[in-house]
Amino acid sequence: MGAQGIALLDFGTAGAPDAAVAVTGQSGIAGSSLVEAWLLPSPTADHSADEHLIEGMDVIAGAIVAGTGFTIYGRSRNTILRGRWTVAWVWN
Repeated sequence: MGAQGIALLDFGTAGAPDAAVAVTGQSGIAGSSLVEAWLLPSPTADHSADEHLIEGMDVIAGAIVAGTGFTIYGRSRNTILRGRWTVAWVWN
């Protein structure tokens, strides 16, 4: 049985071309589990839902640690990003 949830990718106030967030507390995850993450159009203190819909960002999940969790990576396609962005994730 897998799990799902939401995390925040934080590019900081100064901005950066990429960011990462560790998802922990996933005791059932195995090294062979499949993980997926995507930008979720849910507002944060820094960005509206509409900004989530139009931003050019790649979001991927990887670096699985069995019994612990994984990492979500976000990367801008064409600019420096600032602030926090909502990402959803699932693994199985």
